[in-house]
Amino acid sequence: MATLSQWVAGSRPRTLPASLVPVVVGTGVAVGEDGAVWWRAALAAVVSLILQVGVNFSNDYSDGVRGTDADRVGPLRLVGSGVAKPKHVLAAALACFGIAAVAGLVLAAVTTWWLLLVGAFAILAAWFYTGGKRPYGYRAFGEISVFVFFGLVAVVGTAYVQLERLPAEAWAAAVPIGLLACAMLVANNVRDIPTDEIAGKRTLAVVLGDRNTRILYAICTALPYLFVVALAVVHPWALIALVSAPLSVPPTQKVLQGANGPFLIPVLGETGRLQIAYGALLAVGLAL
Repeated sequence: MATLSQWVAGSRPRTLPASLVPVVVGTGVAVGEDGAVWWRAALAAVVSLILQVGVNFSNDYSDGVRGTDADRVGPLRLVGSGVAKPKHVLAAALACFGIAAVAGLVLAAVTTWWLLLVGAFAILAAWFYTGGKRPYGYRAFGEISVFVFFGLVAVVGTAYVQLERLPAEAWAAAVPIGLLACAMLVANNVRDIPTDEIAGKRTLAVVLGDRNTRILYAICTALPYLFVVALAVVHPWALIALVSAPLSVPPTQKVLQGANGPFLIPVLGETGRLQIAYGALLAVGLAL
């Protein structure tokens, strides 16, 4: 039986900012529009966070039973390392999807039932990322999914459940948040290129190759600051997000200077801190 600390590690806590930051930014948009509804924001956070944990357990299960995680450099994988039975990790993933679905059902009941369709697509995307016979995460579509669901859907959706409309600022803010979420996945996948190639997992990093993937990471951490400047035309206070720019330097340097294997593991934490700082400052700027 896996210990509690192993289950926590298996939930991949360094990736969780990708789920909470867009909710914070979407709520910042709602505050700026004088329409924040805090209990709805809290439920949106539950949906996003629990869904992310479910994605991580689902990936752990699917990659583990395929043997993709048999030889990994990164953080603990419950199934791949043998510390937890596959059926237990699968049950944890399904439980997370169930909790997220219930919270989403409440939000749909007080806004629009169309949210159920969005939620269904989110759960299907979570499962088929590495699950099923033809997982799209094995075919270089992972970054697109992350951009859509942890950028566009999460930010705009959070703003919508509070405002019950879709302001342009929410769409504009969703793009840089989605890019930073992609940066997290790119950092993970560039580390795993050697083992993913052997396992037949054709992530975008495998397709692009090591050098181009490192350039992609730098683009994902740089472009958000251009979007801040664009947003400042309408929301001048959005410029305070530029204060987080120094946090992008250490991880980007590591990636561009060729860090590999275990030396890339700290990049995940540094990218997470960048997401948190950028997202929090952008949310404040949009709220003012």
